[in-house]
Amino acid sequence: MLISFIFCLAIFLAIGLLSARARRNTRADYYMCESSVPPWLVGLSAMATNNSGYMFIGLIGYTYITGLSSVWLMFGWIVGDMMASFLIHKPLHQQTKRQNQLSFAGVLSHWGGMNYRYVQLLASIAIVCLLTTYASAQMVAGSKALFAMFGWPIATGAVISAIMIALYCFAGGIRASIWTDAAQSIVMIIAMIIMVWFGIADQGGLSNTLNQLNLIDHYLDWFPADNYLSGVSGAILFVIGWLFAGVCVIGQPHIMVRFMALDDVTNFTRARIWYYSWFTIFYFFAASIGLLSRLLLPEQGALDAELALPMIALELLPPFLVGLVLAGLFAATMSTADSLILSTSATITQDFSKEGTKKLSVVKYTTLIVTFIALIIAISGNQNVFSLVLFAWSGLGACFGPLLIVYALGKRPGEITAISMMLAGLIIAVVWRVLNLHDYIFEGMPGILGGLLVYFIATLFKQRYPA
Repeated sequence: MLISFIFCLAIFLAIGLLSARARRNTRADYYMCESSVPPWLVGLSAMATNNSGYMFIGLIGYTYITGLSSVWLMFGWIVGDMMASFLIHKPLHQQTKRQNQLSFAGVLSHWGGMNYRYVQLLASIAIVCLLTTYASAQMVAGSKALFAMFGWPIATGAVISAIMIALYCFAGGIRASIWTDAAQSIVMIIAMIIMVWFGIADQGGLSNTLNQLNLIDHYLDWFPADNYLSGVSGAILFVIGWLFAGVCVIGQPHIMVRFMALDDVTNFTRARIWYYSWFTIFYFFAASIGLLSRLLLPEQGALDAELALPMIALELLPPFLVGLVLAGLFAATMSTADSLILSTSATITQDFSKEGTKKLSVVKYTTLIVTFIALIIAISGNQNVFSLVLFAWSGLGACFGPLLIVYALGKRPGEITAISMMLAGLIIAVVWRVLNLHDYIFEGMPGILGGLLVYFIATLFKQRYPA
């Protein structure tokens, strides 16, 4: 088990380090690959970055508890993501090149030739705080897996992940992240398929598996029975809420940077085909494992449901394949954590000062510092991966999503309006989650709608009281 796990990790590390041979010693190459990434790599990298420890650990644990109703996460996330992509991807890519920006906040603040310094600073603060928390959640996911499989201390997985990320990100920047993402996405898919195959076989086939799931009260209900508004309207709002979770992808700098780095704007269709096909396959198998885990570990509810995947791997698979599954899980956490760390590093070095840090050595050492901070947060406590990721995801989506939508529609809000939109979206999303209203509707929905409402009110006010 340990040999196969280490073997896969060694391959990922080698790929990341080898990417340094293709690097150019410039900031544009370190953070954006000088916009030269082919569509298949963009698609695979974006999929691996999006489907992280949240999927292997958080989603499987959530499905274990709630059952079939978790399918609406899959539907909403993918459909909402796809809807947003047709509106945002091309304009974002074009503005990145036209404004010669190296960071997500830089593009937001210089869209259409503007120079909104306070928008850039506010975006930078939100990115640093939320992405660092997000990265720590990925390290926690890896820690939980190693704890379940080897009994190692919770911090061990986080330390291993941090060391590997620091090594190859220091060497190759975003190119190392994208190259390793492609290899990691393949291992992730293989690990999922193996688990589902062995799980169904253990239950005596697909028919027997479905029969056993049907025996669990309300487990195969299409909607959760105890946490959504009653009636058809409640069911619709529940689905639409998760649709907005998918739309929130446009506010995730670590994912959007992949599409910003695409080699040519005419290749977006090919990049989307790679991205959404792998995304759908991966999500389907993750949800399937969550359902199977309820049969394989009927007593797990008393423990941590987020340990379901590593525990059923130990129960079902021979040691070599257990190591492969663990490597797939670890690959998922690292493929997102390295992207989050690089996006945070780009923000710190390029957005807090007017001209940005020009020395590549400073850029690289900032990456190491961000990795260390994320590690400290990860080992400070045994956080819930699902909650941490959703908090960061909705916060970023609600903060940046409304502004990007307005930009993509050809509108140019003033700086005060843009700042108000960002603050309104973020505050609404955070308050919504703190008040536990996300049990009814995902907080990304009121957050994004709130930001758009601020723009609408500001536009009406400007029309009625022109300067």
